[in-house]
This record gives sequence, C-alpha cells and structure tokens, in this order.
Amino acid sequence: WKGMEYAAPGDFEKPLETGVPARTLKRIAKQLHSLPEDLVFFKKSIKLVEDRAQMIKENRVDWALGELLAYGSLLLENHPVRISGQDSIRGTFSHRHAGMVMEETTEVYFPLKYIDKKQAPFNIYNSPLNEYGVLGFEYGYAMSCPQTLTIWEAQFGDFINVAQVILDQYISSAEEKWGVMNGLVLYLPHGFEGQGPEHSSARIERFLSLAAGCNMHIINPTTPGNLFHALRNHMKKKSRVPLVVFTPKSLLRHPLCVSTVDELETGKFMPVIDDSDNDLDEVRRVVICSGKIYYDLLARKQKLGARDIALVRLDQIFPFPKKEIARILKKYYNNMLTLWVQEEPENMGAWYFIRNALKETEVIPITRQPSGSPATGLFKLHEISQNEIIDKVFRECTCDLLNVYCGLQCMIGSSHTEILNQHYYFEKEKYKTK
Repeated sequence: WKGMEYAAPGDFEKPLETGVPARTLKRIAKQLHSLPEDLVFFKKSIKLVEDRAQMIKENRVDWALGELLAYGSLLLENHPVRISGQDSIRGTFSHRHAGMVMEETTEVYFPLKYIDKKQAPFNIYNSPLNEYGVLGFEYGYAMSCPQTLTIWEAQFGDFINVAQVILDQYISSAEEKWGVMNGLVLYLPHGFEGQGPEHSSARIERFLSLAAGCNMHIINPTTPGNLFHALRNHMKKKSRVPLVVFTPKSLLRHPLCVSTVDELETGKFMPVIDDSDNDLDEVRRVVICSGKIYYDLLARKQKLGARDIALVRLDQIFPFPKKEIARILKKYYNNMLTLWVQEEPENMGAWYFIRNALKETEVIPITRQPSGSPATGLFKLHEISQNEIIDKVFRECTCDLLNVYCGLQCMIGSSHTEILNQHYYFEKEKYKTK
C-alpha cells in the first residue's frame, strides 16, 4: 500500500488517459486468437478464436474482447489479474472463454498466461456457489494485493443479496470505519430481459443507498471501450475504492454494442456519453438513461429518424458526474423536457438517487410501475411493460401536426407548467404541476 492515497472527488471527475498503443493491443489480440498447434482443441474453440481474429481485422471490439484486452494490457504493465465467480472462465453467458478446454485431456489452456515471459500472473477460477464466502475471501485478497486487479463476478447480479453482509460491513464502510482501502471489483450482470425476478436486477438502488463521499465507484458501462478504460483507470489511480460494475447480458452480442481498436488506443473512461446523432437546434427533449435501456431507445430513435431527441448515457452513476451532466443540459438550449428513463420499477434502480442528484432540474421519470418484486415472471408481461417505457418516450402525436411521434413542436412558446400538464408520462395526477 506504499504510495497509495485516499480517494478524493477529483479522482472521479478527471479520469486518467488510459489508452494502449495499437501495437500492444494487436500483440495481445494475436495471443488471444492463437492456439498451440501441438494441442488438440474442440472445433467450437477453434471457431471462437477465428472469430476474434476476424473482429480485429475489421477494427471491431465486442464486450468479451474489450475485457480480455484490458486484462492483457495490465498483465504487461506488471499488474496481476485475478478473477473468480461461479462460471467465470467461460462466462455465465458464454462470452468470455478465458480458458480453452483441450479435447483429449480436458486440461484448460489460458491464452492470457502466455503473452510475454515477463508478464504478471493471470488467474481465473470457477468458484463454489457461495457468494458470501467467496466475496469475503476476494475482499481479503484485494486488501492484501492492491496492485492486483481482483474481480469477483456474480453469476447473475441478483445473487449479490446472499453476500449483503459483506457489502454492508466491509465494501461500503471499511474505509470510513477503519481507514482501510480496498480495490475489489464486482461484476454484477444486470438487465431486464424477461428472465424473471431472480435473474434481472443487481439492485442498483441498494448500492446507491450505501454510497457516500468517495466510498465506492459505481458504473454501468454501455460500450466495450468504456469498460476497457474503466478497468485500466481503476488500476492506474493512486487510490483504491471498490469498483462496482453492472455488466450486460444481451449486450454481450448486440451488433451495436461494439467499440473500435482506435477507441482503446486513445482516450479515457467517460462518465457520461452524449448523443452525437441529433440536430442541436431542434432538440426538445433530453433523455438521460443508463445501461441496456439505451440500446432499446436507440433502436426506436433510429427507426423514427428522431433527431430532435438526445439520448444521454450515464455510464458512471456514483460519484454522480454533476458538472458533466450540467454542461450537457446547458448545451441543449432549446430543450423543453428532461426525462430519466430506466427499466426498473420506480421504487428501484437509480431514479430516487437521480431525483436528488438533479434536484435543481425538473426531471420527469419514465419507469415501470412501483413493485415489491424486481421483475415479472411472465415474458409476455415483460415485453408489454418494456414497450410501454419506449412508447412513452416516442409517444404518439395527438395534435393537428400529426407527426410520426410527438416532437413537442406544438408546445413551442408554452410555459414549462403548460408542457408538463399536457405531456405527462406516468400517473397524471402524480406529476401534474399546479
């Protein structure tokens, strides 16, 4: 821990430049898509590494490749990498494949162990189905090895509730109680995809209720490149705080959820990602969102050609990037409504936190109805409620203009009160301005 400092707000306001030279990235990638010729692997493994090689040729980086390139770059910079979880070698959703099983011996070959003879160690384990015990162990390991990228991954983010005592007693409060720093990283798969109440939510709201000062770094990255830079930024800082990463599921293979090699070569972690596909003068609504819901909104926006709606992604939820959000909102000088859109029920997710963080700005929430359960167990009901959220953003035009969707053109010149009274998004009486 020599040379380490306690985290300060500036550590999160100005992320470090964390790009990696293209030559180094290609060297790591070559190792990832090369298997020893004297060993026999399953045909699926061979196809997988061929696909990875093709992605690099096409200047595309998906979630798994971005993640593995981040590990490889840190290994070459003398940062050991340790990952454990209930299905971490393959990845719960079969995306990572950090180890390749040999067909004849069932031994496992780990490409990241062999990038360079002088690299740091890479270790990844499939752990027992015991969140409380394993997370407690990894917290202790991270305390002993601050220069190691130590990651604990839940099979589904929902399962973190079994280890809630570790979150309450150590991860969120140890520094304030005992002056103890810790850089453990949590991977918590999160996203509403119709898989039921036990496989949808990592309980973002619970983490935010424990967040204060600089005790945790809570992110919900929406691109492989932003995850890449977040992991490198985490290890390159002089401070250590737990990094909570809400990771995707369906986005692991989403055709739009990709980055380029160039985006890894330069740049840094972006707490907020602005919308680059709009007509600035025409923007009447700014939609702030976080995580997978962005891609659902983007699909509808592209289908309708809605260039008067700006989709702003909040990839860092805590510490809340207030200055950056304020700068972006100021940029959209013709904005008439600011919306917060989330998949979670109103009483869950980040909405209550966002409401307090942006209390100077009137933000209208678009969420699922309040619920005691995180999600429905019926896929059809999930689809209906998911579509309702998107439909409320791109609502039907009911005025004489008869546009494809409501663009608020008929309300230009009206007061904010008039706009809110006529364009409610949830229960009318609940949000109606007097």
